Amino acid sequence: MKFPTLPFPAVLRPGFTRAEWIFSFKAFAAAMLAVFLASWAGQPRPFWALMTAYVVAHPMAGAVRSKGLFRFIGTLVGGIAAVLMVPRFANAPELLSLALALWVAGCLALSLRDRTPRAYAFMLAGYTAALIGFPSVDTPLAIFDTAVARLEEIGLGVLSATLVHSLVLPNSLATSVLGLLDRTLGDTRAWLADIAARRDGGADRRRVAGDITQLRLLSTHIPFDTSHLRWTADAVHAMQDGVAAMTPLLAGVEDRLRALEAHGGVPADVRALLDAIGPWLALPPEEAQTRLPALRTRLAALTDDASRESLADDPWARLLRVALAERLDALLDGWLHCVQLRADIDRGLSGAAMPSRATPALSGPKLHLDMGMALWSGAAALIAILACCAFWILTGWPMGSAAAMMAAIFCCFFAAMDDPVPAINGFLHWTLLSMPFGALYVLVLLPLVQDMWTLMAVCAPMFLIVGAYVGRPSTFGAALPFLFGVIGTLAMHDTAQADLTSFLNSMSGQLAGVFVAARVTRLMRSVGADWSARRIQRTTWRELDELARLPRSAGRAQAYLLRMLDRISLLAPRVAQSGGSVPGVPTDDALHDLRVGADLVALQGVRGRLASEATLPLQPLLVAIGDWQRARIAGRPDMIASPPAALLERLDTALARLIEVYPATRPLPPEVIPAASALMGLRRNLFPQAPVPRLPIRETDPIALDKEDPA
Repeated sequence: MKFPTLPFPAVLRPGFTRAEWIFSFKAFAAAMLAVFLASWAGQPRPFWALMTAYVVAHPMAGAVRSKGLFRFIGTLVGGIAAVLMVPRFANAPELLSLALALWVAGCLALSLRDRTPRAYAFMLAGYTAALIGFPSVDTPLAIFDTAVARLEEIGLGVLSATLVHSLVLPNSLATSVLGLLDRTLGDTRAWLADIAARRDGGADRRRVAGDITQLRLLSTHIPFDTSHLRWTADAVHAMQDGVAAMTPLLAGVEDRLRALEAHGGVPADVRALLDAIGPWLALPPEEAQTRLPALRTRLAALTDDASRESLADDPWARLLRVALAERLDALLDGWLHCVQLRADIDRGLSGAAMPSRATPALSGPKLHLDMGMALWSGAAALIAILACCAFWILTGWPMGSAAAMMAAIFCCFFAAMDDPVPAINGFLHWTLLSMPFGALYVLVLLPLVQDMWTLMAVCAPMFLIVGAYVGRPSTFGAALPFLFGVIGTLAMHDTAQADLTSFLNSMSGQLAGVFVAARVTRLMRSVGADWSARRIQRTTWRELDELARLPRSAGRAQAYLLRMLDRISLLAPRVAQSGGSVPGVPTDDALHDLRVGADLVALQGVRGRLASEATLPLQPLLVAIGDWQRARIAGRPDMIASPPAALLERLDTALARLIEVYPATRPLPPEVIPAASALMGLRRNLFPQAPVPRLPIRETDPIALDKEDPA
């Protein structure tokens, strides 16, 4: 449906798409079904069920089912909490206010710590207790009935939305997930192609990091999807992890090639190998696996006997070739594993059995977590709720409960943002604009409703149009508060308070709660994008310090890579919002710390199999790297941008010892190759502009290793 072009604002000339109309009709049908079922079952507040149907509505059927389940669980837990707290503290309003406020704050902190759609359950558990508990302080004996009624009405709303969105033209997640998977693989292939062609792959690096985080958040809904996609969840997650593992390898290969270019140019055999890898990337999985041994043979030639003899007088070039070969070998394995998983996903979508593939068990969170900010956000919610409760208790204002409820809701809704106040004010703005329409429904139209058919006729014009705006991402943030404002006033009809005085009192209470939430958030919680970027960067440095000092298992290392990629995707928009640079946050290479962490993990993994510490001094080097990270965390300006010169000396000493123990006349043992690659990677990452070190050329070459070790 296309509206004629008129000289009106764009919002009044919507031009809705077919998908937006379908979403709106399904959401409206689910809402009307929810009201019908709630009224038929004799529920006291059927419009709660209507609002729930719109709250969980989503263009993707899997997301509706996921949100519905988490909402029901959160409502159940919040109702139980209200039932346990209200009767016990009904005669002590101060203690009841404190108990409910602490509950909301704790649940909010837990939801912010999760950072997946599951967080919705924690958040709902928090403010559901406030929605049930605060209005029940005058009738504590009815708290159980109120909690049960809300749970039943929420359940009916969830059931209605799930049925309609799952059975009527269901929109699977498959298109979005597969599109994102293919885009992630495409960006990774483009990065590889840029490396092979010796082009800058900066844009590809940033896209890959963002793709992985988007995919991880979206894939949480996969088990709830209506198609065969739900059987592929393990393969999708494994593919995410595989692409994440390739990211530092790609960056490492890119850096080694730059170093070879600066050290006399990329050798002809390396160029030929890269030219052969390009076409191999486009092969289907079966053919790629068949041709992989031939590539491996050419890869081994980079470090074979003839290569070592020809480079006997150039140990730096030999180390660069060893490091490049090690990274390329792991990269080829990782790419083949990812394209095989992508083929497995297609097989699962067709209904065939999914093959079993071994995947490493991950230990630790996969997304960046900031428990400090989560607790501080909870503290802001606590203060806002207590401020409303204090005014309520001191003045005896009848609408104080509405203010406390709204403060709880709005402190929770936008707590994940750096500065929630603009979003709260925007929500308030559209809620105010909805008041005349809400008054029209409550005072004029609803008294005329006689049955479900007239209710549908009264609600359809506005709900269908606004619902289509809700289904459009660009207008979602304005349409949703407008719609909720209208639906919230409809709930007054449930309590037989549909008069002008009650309407104005209710709206004043709600607006007061929103105002308090915004003011307290502004004073306590709002931070700038640059402040958040520095905090995320300090968390990265703290984790690098831990990696340098404590050995890590493979599972923890993989989880670290995923967290680092998530932090890169979090930093990019904040740095852009701050004008492209943030003091204290290096922005020239987003993957710098990721590569350093991967090299530290590799060193820690082979330390026990290397020569004695006296022969190959790794411990002093790792401690020095940890000390440097602590200096960065402390904010020392001279340490943030570049490491101390003493660290370069330790790295060169370790490399020299490695060449002395394993000279060019002997092949490097398998356990030494990762160590050599990691040491080379650390030197290139930390000191990219440093001159080539003087390394021992032959076993008898006298070098400055007889001096006292600087450790």
